[in-house]
Amino acid sequence: MLNVKPSWKNWQLLSEKGRQIWAFKHSSNNINEHLQNVDNITEEEIAQFAEDFQFDKSSNPNSGDKVFRNTVINAKFQEFSGQIPQSENPDEQKVVDALIKGMNYYSYLQSEDGHWPGDYGGPLFLLPGLLIASYLSDTPFPKAHREMMKLYLFNHQNKDAGWGMHIEGESTMFGTVMQYVSLRLLGVDKNHQQLIQARAWIKSNGGATGIPSWGKFYLAVLNLYDWQGFNSLFPEMWLFPQWLPVHPWRYWCHTRMVYLPMAYCYAQRIKAPANALILSLREEIYNEDFASIDWPKQRNAVCEKDCYTTPSPVLKWMNFFTNNYEKFKCSWLRKKSTDYILKYLNAEDEQTNYINIGPVNQAINSICIWHAYGKDSIQFKKHVARWFDYLWVAEDGMKMNGYNGSQLWDTAFATRAMLESDLGKLFPAAIAKSYEFIELSQIKAEHPTHAEFFRHPMIGSWPFSTPENGWPVADCTAEGLSATLAIHHSGLVKPAINEQRIKQAVDIILSYQNTDGGWATYELTRAPKWLEKLNPSEVFADIMVDYSWTECTAACVISLLEIQETYPAYKNSEIREAISAGLNFILKQQKPDGSWYGGWAVCFTYATWFGVEAISKAKGKGYYDDAILTASISKACIFLVSKQKADGGWGETFKSCSTLVYTEAETSQAVNTAWALLTLMAADFGDKKVIETGINVLLNRQTDIGDWPQENISGVFNYNCMITYANYRNIFPIWALSRYFKQDVQG
Repeated sequence: MLNVKPSWKNWQLLSEKGRQIWAFKHSSNNINEHLQNVDNITEEEIAQFAEDFQFDKSSNPNSGDKVFRNTVINAKFQEFSGQIPQSENPDEQKVVDALIKGMNYYSYLQSEDGHWPGDYGGPLFLLPGLLIASYLSDTPFPKAHREMMKLYLFNHQNKDAGWGMHIEGESTMFGTVMQYVSLRLLGVDKNHQQLIQARAWIKSNGGATGIPSWGKFYLAVLNLYDWQGFNSLFPEMWLFPQWLPVHPWRYWCHTRMVYLPMAYCYAQRIKAPANALILSLREEIYNEDFASIDWPKQRNAVCEKDCYTTPSPVLKWMNFFTNNYEKFKCSWLRKKSTDYILKYLNAEDEQTNYINIGPVNQAINSICIWHAYGKDSIQFKKHVARWFDYLWVAEDGMKMNGYNGSQLWDTAFATRAMLESDLGKLFPAAIAKSYEFIELSQIKAEHPTHAEFFRHPMIGSWPFSTPENGWPVADCTAEGLSATLAIHHSGLVKPAINEQRIKQAVDIILSYQNTDGGWATYELTRAPKWLEKLNPSEVFADIMVDYSWTECTAACVISLLEIQETYPAYKNSEIREAISAGLNFILKQQKPDGSWYGGWAVCFTYATWFGVEAISKAKGKGYYDDAILTASISKACIFLVSKQKADGGWGETFKSCSTLVYTEAETSQAVNTAWALLTLMAADFGDKKVIETGINVLLNRQTDIGDWPQENISGVFNYNCMITYANYRNIFPIWALSRYFKQDVQG
């Protein structure tokens, strides 16, 4: 039915309670046995890899997730056999048929544990960190994995021979040096034609001395950069009094949990032995003789192609102080700080079952734990087992995901999309399985050390990925709660999430609300905005503070509005106040042109959907002045209609995120079109022709089997790095068609 190339069949996705492991030539479904055939790959099979994983980045750098999808569909797929509602209107019937076809196809991609697996790759600086941890610790990946990683890295090389920070990005020093070094660590000869060309790119753009600070860090631990050329990470900062506004506990948790292990590596000056490979690489990536480089002068050297943010004068003064401190640092204080950092790292490992909050700190934590306890320690072996949770196989090779998956997030969205109309009830088995996963994923116990290590309380919350990951997120909790309520209202399942657990989720959502009325991501905002002046990265913006976001706020407001409808007596006045404050925050974020900026997906169409969804749901219920809400919705609709393309769809590129200006894609995108349509329908927009032409784009774009094509990248973080959400191309067209059916067909 669908093209499944020979060697794709040798890769099997094993899944258990949301955990995803790709295994090669695996004969068992036991996820703990995935490495039993470690190096059972032949030269013929390697040659077949090279043929089957050829990938043309120039046509679209985003994979269609075909290894997983095509294999599953070929093995299991059947046409929908239930009773399809019939309409006398042929246009209405087209919508019904497309919706049934779309939900039927998507239901076959659901795992047995109830979640929807999918590619969550995109950033190109993730896999290099893991390969560096593997190299330093002399813990190589299985040969099949290494070959697939090489293919992935080569497949995403740009036409100019460099690599970007993400798969759609223009070449940067960070991207190019990290992929180049990774390929060399994987055993590719320096005289490989693609490496010769990449080396020319590096040298013609000034050499690796201009790599941004995160790259300087990775090169330093490989002994490819001198630690003297790295601005001090001042490990003693972790011993500051907690009331100080610069104490790292106040940082956004992703930043905190990256700079924590970085500080350990810096304090210990970890570096690989200078063997033949390292000595050769020193010649390959620099324009100068390695030994003659004035390293302190390179601390702030950054290639102009990499500069997204500029170091502030405050940061420069701090670096001046901390760099000088290194010359006369107190040894016992340094030891005390590194002992504390290691204790914190151990807590993070235990709290997350060694998954860690994300891929960057998973790799760097692994290096720290290897250094502290050794390759044969139980702690390090637990890390190595979790490396595989981050790896994903698609037709472009093997990549490192931006998390250990987006399991709960995608499942909650998919559930709500299907249950938007009554047609979703035609798939009771899919809804029942998704409910099982949502129930499993709600966090039911607190970490004993959560308060000691600055964690937000978590009982009743939902994570982004899996309960094992154990980092609760405000809007994931909101989406988990909204999906739970939708399933309960459907009557398709016997509720397993009782009233007490629903109230716990509400309590957690309320606990996340900031004083500005908005909601951030993982924690309350803990620091003033001026802390951003200390942002030491040159490639990301707004990484120091966990800010309130339109999307997070809207998700929380929506779930609280739904709670008011379902459990009106529970904390009524407190919830009403929270909703009103949340609406006020959302209204303040609206731009003069009527749009909202999206911090977590591309971009204005995404956040505008969230903003209008919340405002429309609150209208007429006494939470806010209805005239103000109506005016806001009207402005948003005017904005969206002004961006509708000639074919009736909408399309944005990732540059909307990095430039903060709406940047139109060459063609309409199914995902952006779905977001715009959901917004206009939530707003009850009067010109139905605008909506109908958009619906036709989704209908015409759908494949015969019920899928939609993978188009431009749709996720983002920190303004400047894009990330793939493979499931969005199904979830949001289904959601938009479901809403259209409910409003215009079902009535």
